[in-house]
Amino acid sequence: MLALRLARGAHPLVQLRRLLVAAASAGTGFLLLCTLAYAMEHPGAGAALRLAWCAAPIAATVYFAVAVARTDPGTRPRSGLSAVGLGPVRLMLLAAISTAVACTLGSMLALLFFLHLRGDVSGLPFDGAAADLLAARRPLPVAAALTLLALVPLAASAASAFVLRPVQALRPRSAKATRADADHGSGAGTETGSGAGAAGGPEPGAPAPPPSGLPWGVALLAAGLAVETYASRSGSGPRTAFPMPGSAEGSPAGVLAGWALTALGLVLAGPGLTYLCGRVLQAVRPGAVRLLAGRVLQEEARRIGRPLGVLCAVASGAYASIALYAGPRPEAGPLTTLGALLVAGCAVLTLATASVEARQSRSDTTSALLRLGAPATMLRGSAALRAGALVAVFGPLTWLVAQLAAVPLTP
Repeated sequence: MLALRLARGAHPLVQLRRLLVAAASAGTGFLLLCTLAYAMEHPGAGAALRLAWCAAPIAATVYFAVAVARTDPGTRPRSGLSAVGLGPVRLMLLAAISTAVACTLGSMLALLFFLHLRGDVSGLPFDGAAADLLAARRPLPVAAALTLLALVPLAASAASAFVLRPVQALRPRSAKATRADADHGSGAGTETGSGAGAAGGPEPGAPAPPPSGLPWGVALLAAGLAVETYASRSGSGPRTAFPMPGSAEGSPAGVLAGWALTALGLVLAGPGLTYLCGRVLQAVRPGAVRLLAGRVLQEEARRIGRPLGVLCAVASGAYASIALYAGPRPEAGPLTTLGALLVAGCAVLTLATASVEARQSRSDTTSALLRLGAPATMLRGSAALRAGALVAVFGPLTWLVAQLAAVPLTP
């Protein structure tokens, strides 16, 4: 009940993000139900391969749901909540419950729409419009349908609970950290930067440590492109074809495995590239705007770097798909289009949500700068400079990876 009360009293933008999670869950649930209908008409290995194609929309939906849960103000730790029984563990459970409620709502909408198109629910427009495609002549296995619809809510709630777990609350703090907090609270070591450094505390304004995934990301990116090129030149036969849902043809499994490695490499390299953007902005005697933009990018590298890498992977995959279907092959079916729209939409919305989370995390710093007399134009210029630096780095990288990934797929 408490989770429902927090959800009901949230800001309209927070409600909009939850509705978007429900919409993404509905689309993914409908894809899973369509896969079940295909398995009812065509039992065999083809149905299992079509179900494997739903892994990408499921992952994208869960990733977006976790990003929304991280930015939910109703589950953010605040002073005084522990006194009324809302500690970090309880807030984590509330976030998981809120995510499960939103995803379950989407799954139920998907089931209702699926039954309506099958003709099982009458009295609405387009009743039974897709009866032939959705195996309306066969009874729907209720247990299998509910199991598939429960995948997204269970995975999203479990992932939200894992990401928002109270790590600091579960580990006892060291005596050195406690003394440092006491000194900070009493005002010790805050007079000058040199005093803080002499006392052994952190240097004011020191940049965050660089992420460690850039070398692995570059290695996986190169390995994925190599696997994709080798698989395309080895003449994969029909046995290794991986049929796409809603399309009669398939793609070689080796090419798809290479693209998966390429996408994983982009995701791992995203935080490191974002951190390097921040370092480049601060090079060669930076001014106040460049220094602020660079430090913010370094602080937010882990938060927005992975969504940027996911978006680059989706964009490169979309370009490769366009090159694939530009040849003499049949056009993509409606289910393939729906899955692609789900993955692309969740990637864009996840990046936007991560940007909102980053803005919330630096709200105290922004307020302090404004109190100190920093002009608003400097903050806007810093934001524009950060966006321009990210576009200048990730834009050409996405285009290059897309070109290299599309070469083996062109006829």
